[in-house]
Amino acid sequence: MSWFSSSSKKKKRDHRQPERKVIALDNPKSPIAEAYRTLRTSIRFATAIQEQAKVFLFTSAGPREGKSTVTANVAVTFAQNGTKTLLIDCDLRKPVQHKIFHVSNSVGLTNVLVDKCPEVDAINLTSIPQLDVMTSGPIPPNPSELLSSPRMQDLLDDLRQRYDLILIDTPPAVAVTDPVVLASHVDGIFLVIRAKQATIEMAKLATTRLQQSQGRIIGAILNGMEIHGEDYYYYYYYGGSQNQSE
Repeated sequence: MSWFSSSSKKKKRDHRQPERKVIALDNPKSPIAEAYRTLRTSIRFATAIQEQAKVFLFTSAGPREGKSTVTANVAVTFAQNGTKTLLIDCDLRKPVQHKIFHVSNSVGLTNVLVDKCPEVDAINLTSIPQLDVMTSGPIPPNPSELLSSPRMQDLLDDLRQRYDLILIDTPPAVAVTDPVVLASHVDGIFLVIRAKQATIEMAKLATTRLQQSQGRIIGAILNGMEIHGEDYYYYYYYGGSQNQSE
């Protein structure tokens, strides 16, 4: 299915600003925004050895660890640096990216996966140049089945030809199997962990599940750690090989 569909209307960018949780955009001189730029550099170095690596999955061990906010901010920092970026909301249970970026969720990923529309019609332009968002679309009764379908793999293959970087926001890895079924289709995985909330056991369980599905865990992002009076500082830790258990 071609991206260049003569029947699709050309969309205009929505110049409304994302919600304030996108610190990389709202407060670019803050320590948090600088931490996201450092994270961007770390991701580039961590993936430099992989040729054509451009599709990365973000998940967490449990709920409310901030993985959607982290994914949104990372996407913004890459786009600000001139990288043509697509953020896909694959959290088909509690999607939030459409709220963060103020875009419609009436048509999205689920419509594409059930062949209700071409993928080009499910992509929203944001107020940030070089950043597009594919929202979740209507919440389906069978998220895991849709994400594990051959159509999902075909979609990612098509999008690789269009974008320099694709970031995928998924549900928590311990709660549901959705990130696990996607793990083998991406080039790397980042596990978001909220300080003082996620337990070591939960993080290890999430890591084990992702590795058993042949997922390559690149590293973990420690979220919500208080440093020098800053309440929400984001820190990137390079995780090494996929066989690392800790």
